[in-house]
Amino acid sequence: MPKLWNETIETHRREVRHAILSTTAALVSERGLLNVTMSQIAEQAGIGRATLYKYFPDVEAILLAWHAEQIAHHLHHLVAARDRETEPGKRLEVVLEAFAEISHRSRGHFDTDLVAFLHRDEQVARAQVQVRDMIRDLLAETAKAGDIRADVEPAELAAYCVHALTAAGTLSTKAAVRRLVAVTLSALRVAV
Repeated sequence: MPKLWNETIETHRREVRHAILSTTAALVSERGLLNVTMSQIAEQAGIGRATLYKYFPDVEAILLAWHAEQIAHHLHHLVAARDRETEPGKRLEVVLEAFAEISHRSRGHFDTDLVAFLHRDEQVARAQVQVRDMIRDLLAETAKAGDIRADVEPAELAAYCVHALTAAGTLSTKAAVRRLVAVTLSALRVAV
């Protein structure tokens, strides 16, 4: 098969998959987890049901695939934020800010049934470990530079940061999120 043909098929498959994922997320957001059918998804995505079933066996599988993409995007965003900076303290600050923003944007968009369903998946646990490890490493780097406290293990501080900044999901304004990040950062600073 010519290369162009393969690229065209792969592009088409990616576009169909994206349409399925985004349509499902929109329908579940609008109607709730238990009120969306494969027929509705196929109709809204503009594809046949047989085509939909070639991609996914059920609504739950679609949602898990959508959530996996969201998680990958969030992790990429944190890595990109970290890698834009070179100074240890600034790297830590931008990652904590980015994590708080993600927490803020991620909450409140879906019903509690969907959140409970998605967060019981093992991909969430793996992502949480990756985030804690990234923050732990940044804390160790920043402590070594003398910019934050070194009297508490970086792993403990990372757990503190993740739990504190997850609370950004309950806040109603970006200003409140920025204040939460500032309070979290102030707790990390060396006491004078």
